Order: sequence, then C-alpha cells, then structure tokens
Amino acid sequence: MLIYAKQPINYIIENHPAKIKTLYLAKEMDKKEYSRLMKMGFEVKRIPSDAAGKMCKNASHQGILAEVEDYALYSYKSFLNYDFVLVLSGLTDVGNIGAIIRTAYALGVEAVIACGVKSLPLEAITRTSTGALFDMPFALQTNVHDAINDLKMSGFKTYGADMGGTDIREVKVQSRRALFLGSEGEGLTARVSSKLDEIVTVKMAHKFDSLNVGAAGAILMDRMRI
Repeated sequence: MLIYAKQPINYIIENHPAKIKTLYLAKEMDKKEYSRLMKMGFEVKRIPSDAAGKMCKNASHQGILAEVEDYALYSYKSFLNYDFVLVLSGLTDVGNIGAIIRTAYALGVEAVIACGVKSLPLEAITRTSTGALFDMPFALQTNVHDAINDLKMSGFKTYGADMGGTDIREVKVQSRRALFLGSEGEGLTARVSSKLDEIVTVKMAHKFDSLNVGAAGAILMDRMRI
C-alpha cells in the first residue's frame, strides 16, 4: 500500500523499516539523511513532484512517499486474552479512526476492534494514525453484538461512552475492560448500550453539546488506565 507525508513515513522508517519496499523522494534532502536512508535495506527512488502527485491523486505528499507492506488484519478473537480493548462501533471517518488508534497506542490500549463496517481503507488509516497502526493489533468485525458477547464471556467488563453515563472519575474500572465508542454523529445505538455493563461519560465543566469522539475517547482511555 502507498503511504505519503512526513510524519507517518518517518515513523515507519524509524520503527518498521523492514515493511518499506520502496521510498520515493520528490524533494531535495540533506546528504547525510539521504545516505542513511540508502543504507536501510529498502529501495530509494527520486521522482519528479508531478509524478508523486499522480501517485497519491494530488494529495499533500510533502515530497515523500513509500510503498509498504499491506497491513494484516487480526481476528478479534485473538484479543480475548488481553486486558484493555477498544471497540469502535459504527465509526467510519478515517481521520477519527486513525487519530483514535494513535491515541489508543499511546495510552496502553492493547487492541482495537472496528465493528459495523465490512471494510476500511487501511492506507488512509495508516497515514492518519501517523504509522501507529503498525503497532496496534486491529480487527474488523461486522456484528458488534458478537464482539460484545465474546468479550463478556471471556471475562471483560464492557463500558460504553455516552453523555448520559456515569462520570468516569467516579467509576472503579475493572482490570479486564473493553471501552465502546459510538459513531461520529449518533454515538452508540440504544441496542448496543443496553448490552454493555456500564455507561460512562466525561462530565463537562460548562454546558456544551459534546466532545468529538476522538477527544472523548482519549480522556476515557486515559482515565481507564490501570
């Protein structure tokens, strides 16, 4: 798959260089840095800027692109012996998903399950996660209710994010926990919420509509660290 822009590619270069097949440079680079890249085991090609633009359909590539190994999805059932799992129920915005994966990795979440979708553009999620997807076990599961049942049967306590829930600061979080975040516009469905063990929220200091799912998720993940 093709990844572009400085941050995700620099992350992959530093952390997963073996996954890079070809690095494309469409800008001048410091000679020492260029020499370092040439010694890293992947092919380095210089290309014109217009060729780089065509490769990424005129997106902002910042002069650097890379052909990398495809991300291999996991089976969510391989996560059932973990302690802290994040479940995205109905999220589709790749910017939000990528940012959430990056935050989840930083805050100690061990795996992420995306439910309610048949497929997601993993190239875009790798980019918007700034490469962190390669360090986060990630699975797709169409039926969120199967995921809920399997997590519960495996000893997880399930928590759902919703404005009407209990202040997360007042919740004693269990050691094996799964946090469910709903879609960008609608949140968790009533059917999903009814099957979860506890609904939690980030209490506002002032009257406000709601936090973005990524912001709310980040606060909840941090508060649920043990």
